[in-house]
Amino acid sequence: MCPVTDLDLDSFPRIVFFTGAGISAESGVPTYRGAGGIWKTYDYRAYACQDAFDRDPAGVWEFHNYRRSIVGACDPNGGHEFIAALQKRRDGVRVVTQNIDGLHQLAGSEDVTEVHGSLWRVRCQGCGAHREGRETPLTELRCTCGGWWRPAITWFGDALDPVAFGAAHEAALNCDLLIMVGTSGAVWPAAGLPGEARRAGATIVEVNPEDTELTDIAHHVLRGTATEVLGGMG
Repeated sequence: MCPVTDLDLDSFPRIVFFTGAGISAESGVPTYRGAGGIWKTYDYRAYACQDAFDRDPAGVWEFHNYRRSIVGACDPNGGHEFIAALQKRRDGVRVVTQNIDGLHQLAGSEDVTEVHGSLWRVRCQGCGAHREGRETPLTELRCTCGGWWRPAITWFGDALDPVAFGAAHEAALNCDLLIMVGTSGAVWPAAGLPGEARRAGATIVEVNPEDTELTDIAHHVLRGTATEVLGGMG
């Protein structure tokens, strides 16, 4: 285990922050599989898969508007803000996130790859048009073509967006340091990216209050929340 102060970020030309639900839990965004996780209360088969949307798009939207209302009331925390400030201070810092909440962007980060999409984007089931906005609730549920807007997020059973995952994979293979922040390492194929980065020669750091499925691949394990640990890096 390595003290936080021993990690000199400026000695790594290319840094990737690989973030998961834990970083946003500090802001009040519900996690998915942990204690109090959203899928312990709601059945994803009724609200977060294409079959459910095909059966009852209005019902699925009622759930996703509820999610938008919760997430829309949350603010970025010190972890998000540290990453955004580092991006502004120097080049070569990228964010690859499994989160769909948009809090990295609200904090000021610009180079953000969202491998599971965004709660704030929709795409038309009919014509394929895309739209983005933080309206809560979303009241116009149909595109001008008449098709239903579908949340542009990766649901259970969906394939990852190849462009987003390709960008995330490229970032992992070409970084010198990958810092895993608040990710359980349980959601694949995204969870495979830190291992790819390590095999390509990157130093791997885990920031998490507890052990995860990726702890064993980390060179340095820093226990605590994102705000506590990243803030200690100066």
